[in-house]
Amino acid sequence: MLKIAPQPLTPLAERFSAVRALTLALAAPLSDADATVQSMPDASPTKWHLAHTTWFFETFVLRDHVSGYRLHDERFPFLFNSYYEAEGRRHARDRRGMITRPTLDEVRAYRAYVDAALAAALPDLPEAARELVALGCHHEEQHQELLVTDVLHLFGENPLEPAIWPAAPKVPVAMPGPVRWIDHPGGIVRIGHDGDGFAFDCEGPRHDALLAPHALADRTVTNGEWAAFIADGGYRDPAHWLADGWAWVKAEGIVAPLYWEERDGKWTRFGLDGRRAIDPAAPVTHVSLYEADAYASWAGARLPTEFEWEAAAQAQDARGGNQMDAAGPVEPRPASGPAFFGDVWEWTGSAYRPYPGFRTIEGAVGEYNGKFMSGQFVLRGGSCATPRGHARASYRNFFYPHQRWQFTGVRLAKDL
Repeated sequence: MLKIAPQPLTPLAERFSAVRALTLALAAPLSDADATVQSMPDASPTKWHLAHTTWFFETFVLRDHVSGYRLHDERFPFLFNSYYEAEGRRHARDRRGMITRPTLDEVRAYRAYVDAALAAALPDLPEAARELVALGCHHEEQHQELLVTDVLHLFGENPLEPAIWPAAPKVPVAMPGPVRWIDHPGGIVRIGHDGDGFAFDCEGPRHDALLAPHALADRTVTNGEWAAFIADGGYRDPAHWLADGWAWVKAEGIVAPLYWEERDGKWTRFGLDGRRAIDPAAPVTHVSLYEADAYASWAGARLPTEFEWEAAAQAQDARGGNQMDAAGPVEPRPASGPAFFGDVWEWTGSAYRPYPGFRTIEGAVGEYNGKFMSGQFVLRGGSCATPRGHARASYRNFFYPHQRWQFTGVRLAKDL
């Protein structure tokens, strides 16, 4: 967490309340069983997301800054700590789906207990604790997106392929024309958070980066363009693939983006509104870095660096585009014009590593980002499941190159 301006009481209280309410609304359509099951080690049960985000506020704000606070349940820190070594032993990540008790209703009661205690304590909290409340809100928004994508993966494993929400009304949109290129002359650009408002620690320090002349596509790759890649043998030709990617394709039998199936000669996709025909005009999503890099090679282009992406996005409205405003249909939509935020997280060719001068902050919250700066790649821009207002030009998301259960897509780049 970077140093941020003092947190005014009323806006912070309102933000806390709104964030906590949205998480509950996202979980509202789920049964106790839906909220308990874990579909893979990378995903967590909804019930765990509800409890872990509560544990974060209880531990780092109430326990550490409110005299006389009593934990709701002394067994919960072991169950709902995620990866904070400084907080001691914890339940194994790949066994979170075995936590059948506490029930979903008991976890909701845990949330209510912590929410009431924090609301009562907020007027008297020191500034350092208010900064932690702000961090906790941004942390919970990350888990809101994970909650949505984890439920999508869970329901995708169900042979019934149930829908959590009805499909959004379809608005006819013309197929996008050929990609137009946004040229950049290169040179030195300023990268990283500028210190105005909240940012995660990995977004700084702000520093200079040298760019070569390049161009970025004015939009992301569409489902229709990806179908052409498949039809041209893109998943069968090793010439386009990184060695690790080709080994992954062969080992996992990958033939299309996650959730795609060919039925009656046509491609369909599974989403939170059930299985439907792909929209050829919508951005392709649920592709790995390996797939993104292979497509770029096939298209005669490359992936942008994270610095190229940020330099182009700094003039864009980070609150624009198709992002999550409320619980309801979540799906990438055809773009109506150049946009760098929303719809799909965009893979870059940049490794997730620290910026020059990066230092982790002291204490357990210092484990938030820095210790993951190995073996992962940076994604930029937010997605249709990112709460609006959460992303910004300097925001660095990161995943391993094989992972694709998030709403991940592709913007092309080329050298000039």
